[in-house]
Amino acid sequence: MLNRIKKIDWLMMLILIAFGVISALVVRSATFNDPKFANSDVKTLMFYGVGFVILLLITLFDYRLLLKTWYVWYALGILSLILVFFFGSNRNGAQGWFDLGGGLTFQPAELMKLFLIIAVAAIMGRRQGEPLRFRTDVMAVAAASIVPFALVMIQPDLGNAIIYIFIVLGMLWIGNVRYTYVLIGLASVVAGLVLFVTLFNAFNTEIKEFLSDHNKSHWYQRINTYIHPDQATADERRQSEYAKIAIGSGGLTGDGYMQGESKNRKFIPYTYSDSIFVVIGEEFGFQGSAILLLLYFIFIYRMILIAYQCYDLRGSFVIIGIASMMVFQIFQNIGMMIGIMPITGITLPFISYGGTSLLLNMICIGLVFSIKAHQEKYTMDP
Repeated sequence: MLNRIKKIDWLMMLILIAFGVISALVVRSATFNDPKFANSDVKTLMFYGVGFVILLLITLFDYRLLLKTWYVWYALGILSLILVFFFGSNRNGAQGWFDLGGGLTFQPAELMKLFLIIAVAAIMGRRQGEPLRFRTDVMAVAAASIVPFALVMIQPDLGNAIIYIFIVLGMLWIGNVRYTYVLIGLASVVAGLVLFVTLFNAFNTEIKEFLSDHNKSHWYQRINTYIHPDQATADERRQSEYAKIAIGSGGLTGDGYMQGESKNRKFIPYTYSDSIFVVIGEEFGFQGSAILLLLYFIFIYRMILIAYQCYDLRGSFVIIGIASMMVFQIFQNIGMMIGIMPITGITLPFISYGGTSLLLNMICIGLVFSIKAHQEKYTMDP
């Protein structure tokens, strides 16, 4: 047991501690005038405490047992996504949460990310480094990802659904896919995007009316604001515009901690969660934002280094899937606050307030440490 603990990447652990301190401080600043979120900073530290315990327990657990039983975890994830339609609660227009009582909630779409990573790693790992076959491997991975993607889109949760796609793309990229398959995939994505934009423009009015009739008008607003920012109304542009103004007002060094409750930020929703980067940019400026991005860079780099040193390709696939998930979430969350990405409900990893997303990320890092701690040369089970 002690030998496993010694193999933990302690630089990553120090960065996780730094993330916990940053998250608690920024969440406190974002919620200190809101009695609804009283003591959110304390709750954040409690979630981190629980997360570190879970991380250490998973580090001691042999990750290969998860890969051997991947179909069980995948089935549980799909079942939870189905059950949330019948027993879940609706938040911000999405039927995607289970109420656990005491103000605690659980979002199965978050946990499904990890189950999907495990499933895809197990499927691709069967080839033991040989080029992936289109029918038996690539199509199997596609089928495994389409099901949760469709279920989450129906909720609707566009943010998490997109993350599933980038997880799979990142894993396929290092999975020894033939270049012809890559070109076919890229061509399909480009063609799909062009077709989507064309149809959206051609049937703009009909789409707006249809989504409004089904209480999904926020979908239309977000897509239309991104594709046609000049045509969007003031209300539709407000979050993006005020976010950019608030971040820009921070300048080089920021307005100072707890000094960023500006006239711009009060118009931005969810500053404790999805929009938390606005608080960082406004109060700590470019310097603070750059330091956070540097910590993310080092953190992801250490993960990729562990993946490179793996004897077991399946472990490498798992780590790359986790890294792909986090890289996209970081890019998307910050990108939507500075106006280069459409606004979606994606949190900033380890910084945004939220127990489900934080615990999932800690579980993922525990799995990375487990892969590092259980690296012995061995023959993979058939």
